[in-house]
Amino acid sequence: MSITEVIALFSGVALFMFGMSLMGDGLKKLSGDKLEPILYKLSGTPLKGVLLGTGVTAVIQSSSATAVMIVGFVSAGMMKVSQGTSVILGAILGTSITGWVICLSYIESAGGIAALLSTATLTGVVAVIGILMRMVSKKQSTRYVGDILMGFVVLMVGMSTMSGSVRGLGNQPWFTDILTSMSNPILGIIVGIVFTAILQSASAAVGIIQALSVTGAMRFGEAFPLLLGISIGASAPVLLTAVGANTDGKRVSLVYPIATSIGTLVTASLFYILNGILHFPFLDTVMNPFSMAAVNTFIRLFMTILLFPFLDVINGAVHALVPSKPEDEAIPVVQLEEILLKHPAMALEQCRITMNDMASLTQKGVNLALDMVRHLDVNHVDEVKKLEQAVDDYEDALGTYLVQLTGRELTEEQKESVSRYLHTIADLELISDQALVIAIGAYEAHEKFGHFSGNAGHELEVMASAVEKATALAVRAFTQNDLTVAEQIEPLEELIDNLCDTMKLNHVDRLQKQICTISQGFVFNDIITACERVSDHCSNIAVAMIVLGHDTLDMHEYLTNLREERNATYQHYYEQYKKEFAIDLSSSQDMAAAPFVPSSESFSPV
Repeated sequence: MSITEVIALFSGVALFMFGMSLMGDGLKKLSGDKLEPILYKLSGTPLKGVLLGTGVTAVIQSSSATAVMIVGFVSAGMMKVSQGTSVILGAILGTSITGWVICLSYIESAGGIAALLSTATLTGVVAVIGILMRMVSKKQSTRYVGDILMGFVVLMVGMSTMSGSVRGLGNQPWFTDILTSMSNPILGIIVGIVFTAILQSASAAVGIIQALSVTGAMRFGEAFPLLLGISIGASAPVLLTAVGANTDGKRVSLVYPIATSIGTLVTASLFYILNGILHFPFLDTVMNPFSMAAVNTFIRLFMTILLFPFLDVINGAVHALVPSKPEDEAIPVVQLEEILLKHPAMALEQCRITMNDMASLTQKGVNLALDMVRHLDVNHVDEVKKLEQAVDDYEDALGTYLVQLTGRELTEEQKESVSRYLHTIADLELISDQALVIAIGAYEAHEKFGHFSGNAGHELEVMASAVEKATALAVRAFTQNDLTVAEQIEPLEELIDNLCDTMKLNHVDRLQKQICTISQGFVFNDIITACERVSDHCSNIAVAMIVLGHDTLDMHEYLTNLREERNATYQHYYEQYKKEFAIDLSSSQDMAAAPFVPSSESFSPV
């Protein structure tokens, strides 16, 4: 090859890859946020997952891009590993569609009607239409279509440039010697893997092989192992995403290389064993771009059909290769995928799922703290501290992520969701803080005086039950997005406020009668004040769900009207809670504080 032909070859490769990228980006922009939710919501069964993976990959023309999206979904907890496996299997098949698109650049010019379908004519017409749509139209979706058409034109020009630069190679002995060596299955597969890993694209690798086939020197025997290797090499960019992924993300990132490796091994073994027996006559068939696209599609279709019944086996393999860590079973690590910020609908869904985990940890911390109030000889301080720190981490991560999301183009509904989520994570974090205050107060009560005097212990048990219910209702209302449950929280919050007032008055009475001590009183007040604040923040979560999104209401106005009007529903729940959490002192008698008796259990709060 002359230096001019080498330059033409590389420029053709560059144009081809740029055109493919431009066309794929245009297709993704035109689809907006539709492709990702489809992948997420409609991959419920293995067959649906395979079909969706095939379809989406055919649209965006990159199995690697589809697989990377799936790794992000799984890492974020939005999709299970088993769902991601079926979608990736479909992506392996879907990427073969690009080869057929490339074939359009090899339609030869002819007379009559066929001339209208020649590469030059087709490229010229598409270029004119694309430029007009891109330059003249003010509608964004039309401009995206223009981008797609211009990407197609650049791709066609790149393929033509590549093909023209390599046509003379068919007569070069060194080139035919290289191709002949590719008939060695192992060498051909290795070259295909390395070549594709460097290009980071199976579609690009197949396109270049199609361009080389116009030399007339490539036979089926050399093309077959190269195409097998290309299928494995496409897993390289997917494996790179495993670096920052969690355990499940790492598992699903291994699906692509495992599936293609098994598929290649079985396909190659069957083919060459049968060839040894039957001596296939078509091994010496000269390949062209059309036959290359057909063989590539057949290989990937065969792999998909072969592996589909063994999806569970692949899942088992990736779980065995990436075992669960002890910390995976403990407090979950916050995992928010930045790649999803490009798709606000998916980013918000990821935030909602992560906030559900945050709410669960918050509720667990409150329950442990209240358990210490009921049983002063129990020590959960260390656990509550760990949960409080975890909730703090969740608030930092979610707050930063949601603020980043506000810089994107959001619908009004999405803006309301962001606002509600920001309110909620703040309240969940403050509830967790108060849970720690309660736990430390209960620990101090046990250390200093063993138990509360008179009826104080009974009153705290009632308060603990009421706060536990308020927290459970708030978490349930948010995680299930249930406004009916949210409306039940404010009556309980009012009752807890009234309980707190009553308990403070009773405490003053005990002090006057010298039934309790000043030190007991300080701890008692700290605990009930923290309980009251927990219920306040539970109310905030519920009110944010109800009010945000209603332009005619604000939170203060809503609460004022609600308590003044006291509609039938509100009154019904208030009376129900009043009976359920009544402070019954008839069975208890005030008595002097018992002397402190140290517990046999060793306490060591951090």
